[in-house]
Amino acid sequence: MIREAKSKDAKAIASIYNHYILNSAISFEEKPINENIIIERINSNEKNKWWIYESADELLGYAYSTNWKSRSAYRYTVESSIYLKPNNFRNGIGTALYIKLLESLKKEGFRRVLAGISLPNDSSVLFHENFGFKKVGQLEAVGYKFKKWIDIGYWELKI
Repeated sequence: MIREAKSKDAKAIASIYNHYILNSAISFEEKPINENIIIERINSNEKNKWWIYESADELLGYAYSTNWKSRSAYRYTVESSIYLKPNNFRNGIGTALYIKLLESLKKEGFRRVLAGISLPNDSSVLFHENFGFKKVGQLEAVGYKFKKWIDIGYWELKI
């Protein structure tokens, strides 16, 4: 079941996210975060909803968007993110979450969704391209994690 995230979900969301912080370059955060930080992020913008996928009372993934930039002219553009609990890939959870996220963004009046993907990451690129995202640029060596420089590619979806 997909539903809007609540404060009570923050601990499970942080657990999923901390796995990626500690074990991958998917997130450029380097230190684990706690549920209070997640609660702040969930409540930071009423139009940017967080969606969770729950099965048998277990949170298996989440998707959300954030404002692209703070200046007002960017108000119709967001950046999307999705994280799944390890071992929950290629079973439709990510697709269902992204469909819900994109529907809600369109309903809220957003026009562009950007996906910043640390490279290489073929599975994330394919996932986004299957939704119609098109690559619009790449920034070289803009992140430094695990003692290596990481590129970020940007994909855009017009909604």
